[in-house]
Amino acid sequence: MEIIAPLLRDDIRAAGDNIPSLLDGLYANIPDNKRISYGRVHTIKELANYLHNQLLEKKAPGISIASKMVAGATERRTIGVALCLLSLYAKEAYPKVIAHFEMAAMSADWEVREFSQMFFRKIIQHHPERIQPYLLKTAQSREPNLRRFVAETLRPCVETKWIYKQPAYSMLVLRHLFYEKAAYPRTAVGNNLSDLARRLPELVYDVIAELVGSGDKNAYWIAYRACRNLVKKEPKRVMDLLKIDEYRYKKRVYYRPSASSSK
Repeated sequence: MEIIAPLLRDDIRAAGDNIPSLLDGLYANIPDNKRISYGRVHTIKELANYLHNQLLEKKAPGISIASKMVAGATERRTIGVALCLLSLYAKEAYPKVIAHFEMAAMSADWEVREFSQMFFRKIIQHHPERIQPYLLKTAQSREPNLRRFVAETLRPCVETKWIYKQPAYSMLVLRHLFYEKAAYPRTAVGNNLSDLARRLPELVYDVIAELVGSGDKNAYWIAYRACRNLVKKEPKRVMDLLKIDEYRYKKRVYYRPSASSSK
C-alpha cells in the first residue's frame, strides 16, 4: 500500500500525504444508503485497523510510528487515523500514548479535538480502573479543553456503554465538573448527563435536584442541559425540578400543562 512502505522506512510525511486520498476512496465506496451511519469516522477506523494489522505483521514499532504521525501531521483526518492507531496499541501500552491524546484535545481544530475524545474511549474500555485516576486528575486541570475532553470521553457510547451498568465510575469523575464555569466543558457535562438519562433517568433526576438545589448558576445550567431527553417524556416533572414553566431546547418548546392552557 502507498502508506505502509513509507511508514516502514520512517518517511512519515510521505505516508501522511497519501492518507487523505485513500480515505476519500474508502468513503466513495460506502453505499449511499449507509453513509449517514458509517461516514468519515468509519473510514478512519477502517484504515487504522488495516495499518495496525500490517504493522503487527511486519513487527514494526507501531507506537513510535503512530506517535510521529500525530506529531507531524497537519491534515485533520490523518491525525484521526494516527490517534485511532494509537488507541489500538494502547491495549498493551496505554501510558505511552496518553500525551498524544492530550495534545489533540488541546488542538485549535474542533475535529481533531473530537477525534481525541472519540478514540480515547477505547483506552478507557481496555483499562477502566487504571485510567480512572488519570481522568479524576485531568477533570481538575486548568485547561478547559482538557476538562471537556474528560467529560466527552465518559459519554456512554459503543466503547463505553458499560457505564450504563457502572454509572458510579463516570459520576465520580463528573462530580468534579458540576460547577464548571467554562462553557465548552460545561456543555459536555450536560450532554453526558443527558445521555445517561436515556437509560438511567432516576439517577439523573437525583443529580438534577442536587444541582438545582446548590443555587449555583453553572450547576443549574448543566441541570437544564441534562433534561433534553427527560423533558420529552416527563415535561412537568422536569419543570418542577427546574422551577420553570417552559423548557426550550433549540427549536423545541415544552410547556407546563397548567401554563400551556393559557398560551
